[in-house]
Amino acid sequence: MKGSCHCGAVELEITLSDGFATARRCDCSFCRRRGAIAFSAPLGGVQVLKGTENLTLYQFGTFTAQHWFCKTCGIYTHHRRRSNPNEYGVNVAILAGVNPRDLGEVPWADGVNHPPDRPGT
Repeated sequence: MKGSCHCGAVELEITLSDGFATARRCDCSFCRRRGAIAFSAPLGGVQVLKGTENLTLYQFGTFTAQHWFCKTCGIYTHHRRRSNPNEYGVNVAILAGVNPRDLGEVPWADGVNHPPDRPGT
């Protein structure tokens, strides 16, 4: 599948791990504010076709997750997950021909109580 940011400076080719069955939202402090639905892709499943130099990285907290955004239009494209650093979460809304509303009810991940954030884990 092809995806792009709003301004078109960044274009991606994405291979889904299990189609849209992996779509989910997260309620951690960052994702809650971002509001995007993400689906899973293996590490080799996200290829930047155009605009690598236009991607900017944001990290916080444990610095495990790597959140990528277009530095021109600000659209979140994908992130390397802290829940599973061997996969990416990809913003459903960047996909050509896909409307996030068509996914219906999307489950929530408990990012507030993420295991690595709890004392003693």
